Amino acid sequence: MITDLVPKSFWAFPSVKPWFDDEDWLTSLPSSSSGLSVSEDEKSVFIEAHMPGLKPEDIEVTFQKGELWIRGDRKEEEKDKGRKYYRYASSSYSYRVLIPGEVDDKAEPEAEYKDGVMSITFPKAAKVLPKKIAVKKAK
Repeated sequence: MITDLVPKSFWAFPSVKPWFDDEDWLTSLPSSSSGLSVSEDEKSVFIEAHMPGLKPEDIEVTFQKGELWIRGDRKEEEKDKGRKYYRYASSSYSYRVLIPGEVDDKAEPEAEYKDGVMSITFPKAAKVLPKKIAVKKAK
């Protein structure tokens, strides 16, 4: 057990012991990693969301007013009736991100799910350059 590897003086703090009483203490600690990457180049904005264990039909992607939502839930499969379950694994993901820069509203973003990663590419809008107006001599 993990508690045998730690010096006894460590367990004197009352706030520490409850963490290790739970069998799943390592998986229940809060995580600071997001699983969402946003990048861009001259022509596109790229979003990558890590969503392992899902199928494309389990994922919902919506984009409105510059805001992208990616949600996914692994559907619960039928459990074996002959077993007593203490814990049943499931997956649920939800990401929300504001898309940087100006994307082309008329172009359809490309979305692809492969090897547990949802990738979305937004083409950027063509930059509107100032129009030069020729000045003619008055007659």
